[in-house]
Amino acid sequence: MTPTMWICIAVVYPLAALMFRLRYRHAERIPATGPVLVVANHVSILDPIACARLVFDSGRLPHFLAKESVFKGFAGTLLRGAGQIPVARFSSRAHGALDAARADLEAGNVIVIYPEGSVTRDPDWWPMQARTGVARLALTTEAAVLPVAQWGPQRVHDYHLKKLRPRFRAPADYLVGEPVDLTTLRAEVRAGRPLTGDLLRETTDLLMSRVRDGLAELRGEPAPSVFYPRPQRELPGDVSGSAA
Repeated sequence: MTPTMWICIAVVYPLAALMFRLRYRHAERIPATGPVLVVANHVSILDPIACARLVFDSGRLPHFLAKESVFKGFAGTLLRGAGQIPVARFSSRAHGALDAARADLEAGNVIVIYPEGSVTRDPDWWPMQARTGVARLALTTEAAVLPVAQWGPQRVHDYHLKKLRPRFRAPADYLVGEPVDLTTLRAEVRAGRPLTGDLLRETTDLLMSRVRDGLAELRGEPAPSVFYPRPQRELPGDVSGSAA
């Protein structure tokens, strides 16, 4: 483990403990070894703090895909040194981030990705339509693909209202779903099936539907049958994760 990762843990671990009362369901589904692609919904800019604890508490070190804009100054140096991966969205360099994430998975690490690219715009906090970078990673690696639903960080920072509501140990719930079986699709891709837009969209929606099902279980509410439309352009203040 790098010194910068130790620094990140020293900051994130107690901060998450103060901010959130973390409650996990099926965290044992995160493998102790080997490549893992964690696919999560996005409800708050604070999600990575709580989700990092989920991965830490499972005995693994998380590497996040995040927007290049957060990799500035000293914080950027720490993030890069801790293995986090910047994404230059809306540019040709975005594919470089996917290549870096693929290499990280091939090295046996844990990648956490928010396929929505930013906090959901759904007014009821259900997942919005996701970007397809997650499908490229899922179909071209042998990583265990785990859908993870999270619910609670939005109570501390409400992205929709742009309000921070500081609370001590606010409930934050996580449900780790069963690994998504992509054996057949991966075999077809290895045999030469092209990664068409339709295949990437189909796979992305499959993964996010599993996340949405987990969120419905956490909330005890029925999920909508369709994904909320994603915004046509990035909005000021968008600083959270990216799926490229």
